[in-house]
Amino acid sequence: MGLGKVVLGWPGLRQVTSGDFFGRGPSVTSPTTKKITPRIHEADSMARSVCPYCAVGCGQRVYVKDGKVIQIEGDKDSPISRGRLCPKGSASEQLVNAPNRVTTVLYRKPYGTEWETLDLNTAIDMVTDRFLQARRDHWEDEDAEGRPLNRTMGIAALGGATLDNEENYLIKKLFTAAGAIQIENQARI
Repeated sequence: MGLGKVVLGWPGLRQVTSGDFFGRGPSVTSPTTKKITPRIHEADSMARSVCPYCAVGCGQRVYVKDGKVIQIEGDKDSPISRGRLCPKGSASEQLVNAPNRVTTVLYRKPYGTEWETLDLNTAIDMVTDRFLQARRDHWEDEDAEGRPLNRTMGIAALGGATLDNEENYLIKKLFTAAGAIQIENQARI
């Protein structure tokens, strides 16, 4: 490569010869930059969603290729977040694509030292049986002075911020209907 070709490749000289005096256009664009395409360019489809972390409800655009989430970005059409996401919202793609994500039901027997895999229906039946038994065992009809309580102290709920508002609303309704009074969400704690 000759010295003349090297000198002509300098960004400062390219700025002057191309008329890009402020160096914000083609004179400072490298060949590598010219080859770059957006991550969402290869997406098959895009779905609008809401960030699952807090109660703000920032809009998200979820880009999918071959049935797999490839990118999540802020939704510029959202009147709440106007295309912006916090660091947690920006990283929410990891909720579905993390290589260490557990996708099976794991159970460890009382006094057990190893986890075992259960099928979902068995796990749901176990949770239901224990929920109903705790409700029966700790139900309080009335207090010592005969005032009605209609509650259970054997059940409590702690919601998580990876649940959306609708899921937390339904959990609140379920536990209230079951008589639980200890209902909380980690976003408030």
